[in-house]
Amino acid sequence: MASARTFAYRVVSGYFCHDDEETGPGYRAKTRPDLGLINRTYETDAVFDPAGNKTQWERLVYFVEHQNRLGQGKVQYKLIILIRHGQGYHNVKEAQVGRQAWDAQWSRLEGDGNTSWSDARLTQAGREQAEALNVFWRQSIQNKTIPVPERYYTSPLARCLETTRIAYSGLPGTEFKPIVKEKLRERNGEHTCDRRNTRSWIASSYPEYDIEAGFAENDEEWKPDHRETEGEIASRVKQLLDDVFTHEEKTIISFTGHSGLTRALYSVTNHRNVWVAAGAMVPLLIRAELATDG
Repeated sequence: MASARTFAYRVVSGYFCHDDEETGPGYRAKTRPDLGLINRTYETDAVFDPAGNKTQWERLVYFVEHQNRLGQGKVQYKLIILIRHGQGYHNVKEAQVGRQAWDAQWSRLEGDGNTSWSDARLTQAGREQAEALNVFWRQSIQNKTIPVPERYYTSPLARCLETTRIAYSGLPGTEFKPIVKEKLRERNGEHTCDRRNTRSWIASSYPEYDIEAGFAENDEEWKPDHRETEGEIASRVKQLLDDVFTHEEKTIISFTGHSGLTRALYSVTNHRNVWVAAGAMVPLLIRAELATDG
């Protein structure tokens, strides 16, 4: 595989309501009807839809594809459908004891004697949140409204693997073959909920998934005595985007990730610091301009 090129990224605002939602931890963005696509015109409407018969989504997709043709590989646009995993057992424990006690003590343990949160799994509520996303996509397919992502990428942590399977598998007329990406994982280190399982476990538990090349058998990234800084996770997310924008030819793709991962993604793309609720799905239209050609 060719080495990744590097790009400068920014979110293109003015197309989705999510871009202007409230910031900070006091507010959590949820999945909006139609993914919050704004009713507006595009510069390509006169050519693509002179009679005004096309849907808002059809016109948006044509506009984005037109921008990619103009960019000739030096400027790319991708619509990323970002899912934060459904509620996990670690989320329940943190809510019970509070953020301070969680960070200082409980996050470093494997569990509390009743519940384990090492590589935390989904709770029943978390599975129901993912099932609601599956219903969302089934209705979109039936009503021919929102285009389903052409590629699915997921964090290797169990709660994201499960969320991806529930949300996207079995959709009519689609191929379900998610790609497991190491760099999509949550902020790394110290917290046992963020220590992933082995490659062998992922392959046997999720045989329909593709695991990216170079994925180590054991978790070589997680350290018990170091938590990734905000700068370190932002650097990792930048590398993830460079990889995807270099090698992925599809325009509409899905990321299943985490709250910390999302905030780093927003930092790298200069998006407002909107916190996303567990099990929610939000859209990001990202512009990438080639910086160096690897």
